[in-house]
Amino acid sequence: MVTAMTDDDWFERALRELDDDAKSDDAKSDETRPDQTGERDDGDSGERSSNTDRSGAFVPSDPISRPDSSGTPDSSETPETADTADTAPENPFAQDFTTAFENAPGPSGMGGSATGFGEGAGFGGGDTDGFGFGEFGGENSFSTSSFDDEAFESDIERIKIGIRGLDEMILGGVPERSLLVAIGSAGTGKTTFGLQFLEEALSNDESAVYITLEESQEAILSTAEEKGWPFRQYVDEDRLAVVALDPVEMANSLAGIRNDLPRLIDEFDASRLVLDSVSLLEMMYDSPSKRRSEVFDFTRSLKDAGVTTMLTSEASEDNPYASRHGIVEYLTDAVFVLKYVRPSDFRETRLAVEIQKIRDANHSRETKPYEITDEGISVYRQANIF
Repeated sequence: MVTAMTDDDWFERALRELDDDAKSDDAKSDETRPDQTGERDDGDSGERSSNTDRSGAFVPSDPISRPDSSGTPDSSETPETADTADTAPENPFAQDFTTAFENAPGPSGMGGSATGFGEGAGFGGGDTDGFGFGEFGGENSFSTSSFDDEAFESDIERIKIGIRGLDEMILGGVPERSLLVAIGSAGTGKTTFGLQFLEEALSNDESAVYITLEESQEAILSTAEEKGWPFRQYVDEDRLAVVALDPVEMANSLAGIRNDLPRLIDEFDASRLVLDSVSLLEMMYDSPSKRRSEVFDFTRSLKDAGVTTMLTSEASEDNPYASRHGIVEYLTDAVFVLKYVRPSDFRETRLAVEIQKIRDANHSRETKPYEITDEGISVYRQANIF
């Protein structure tokens, strides 16, 4: 008698295969590649389980504490870099960055200002729709029985990401003014993730800033409209600034940008900011030490500005659980991994999300399937797979 294989069976097996491949790649990497930083991550010396954090190529001298499987809050400090800030003379690209900001809408509705933040930005684009999950969908497809919000008490102000299913995986919400990153390869929905993160705030009468290094302003607005999010209306209401920058320009004038961004955030009274994508900024630096120093200083300036920030990052080619350069996951407070699940004996590719860490928050350690639809990202319930 032949028993039909259910979606749960193949999805579970597929994720085991993905995890085994990742372990195999990590083992080969440890044997063949020397540590480029000259330091070792003590946390990687023991056997990895399927729920442990994976690290990329970059390992700081004081790596973050890894969360245990009990679901206790993540608590770790941001590593400091030994590299000094860029001391080059005033950069000729600084004025170009100011010009770019002049294309962003300003809260006064009167055009450019002395700070270089102008009016009337245009904005668009288009994500392709994802594919469905059949029985995974539905209003009640995600169970929150493992969390009790009424029993959760904290003095920390918390916010929702704005993604149904994912928010239920985080007890109480993400602490305000956190620095978050969504890591994934091409097509996993990183841009949609960032736009949906802003929509949660904008739909509740808050203000936000979106910085894109990949798309035009018009492309970003069009992408949001395809999902039913009225970003053009938010622009007209002076509650949203969309700034399109060339990554080379941004890298060459990063010191000026660090000074200008807090003023832009203050002018818009922005509660959230998205940078899509930090990987393009990292690529502008050939020196690993220079790259670490600049990215560290930039992320620290965002923290100092008091805004909740979402970065997007390309995943490493060798490890879907690490960013391309292995830096941002150590500098951020929360890490969301978006990945493909490709079973060896099935043609259909599916998407899954995993929360690697959230400082000062309890969260699920499970991997959950999700889909990208014409309404954004939805995370669905799936049987435990580890």
